[in-house]
Amino acid sequence: MTAGHDPVGRDARSIAPADLFDLSGKVALVTGGSRGLGREMVRAFATAGADVVIASRKSDACETVAAEVRELGRRALPVAAHVGRWDDLGRLTDLAYKEFGRVDVLVNNAGMSPLAPSSAQTGEELFDKVIGVNFKGPFRLTSLIGQRMAEGDGGSIINVSSSGALFPQPRFAPYAGAKAALNALTTAFALEYGPTVRVNTISAGPFLTDVSRSWTEDNRRHTRSAVGRPGQPEEIIGTALYLASDASSYTTGSLIRVDGGLY
Repeated sequence: MTAGHDPVGRDARSIAPADLFDLSGKVALVTGGSRGLGREMVRAFATAGADVVIASRKSDACETVAAEVRELGRRALPVAAHVGRWDDLGRLTDLAYKEFGRVDVLVNNAGMSPLAPSSAQTGEELFDKVIGVNFKGPFRLTSLIGQRMAEGDGGSIINVSSSGALFPQPRFAPYAGAKAALNALTTAFALEYGPTVRVNTISAGPFLTDVSRSWTEDNRRHTRSAVGRPGQPEEIIGTALYLASDASSYTTGSLIRVDGGLY
């Protein structure tokens, strides 16, 4: 392969960097898209030219973000759906394809991370909810949409995992386990739906989203990391755009840590 050329014959010297991140004509579906990191990704994708499906449990919250997308000149479909419910995900998929005819980018972002006093005091209902939202839901939705992507023009699937899977602690063991399982799904689905569908993980560290309101003031200011602080929600955008777009055409089955260098 000659320098400056990729295996499919495109001349890298002729590609403007901004074009690599262009999502014009694409459709993105983001779960947990009404707040936090999901909302930032929705807005970023719309700004890059994509139409967006915003899914979360509350329809009014989805509609609020959909209005923001429309103000950016893109189409938006708000859908109230619970990602831990198998049937909701089938309905979400059908609505997205009915409205847009395709999904090019799927972001499995919805999650829940409750703390428990101890493992012995973790109830079955809480355990099942954590596994359902963080693992069962992404498995089901990726199965439905990834298969359609593979049968069509391909696409990109982004699993939003957590540093909790890499640095687990007893008080959130089910969450850590579910996110570790999500990391494993990334590899399995990358193999199953490749080569035209890319599947990658963002391993997110502590971000100052709504959940951080319950943190101590010290935890809101400092982290045990190379950067030494939690992330601002908008700091997820660069990695999300990279994985959603052609900029990452040779990246699949990967886990990218966006955690400020936790240790």
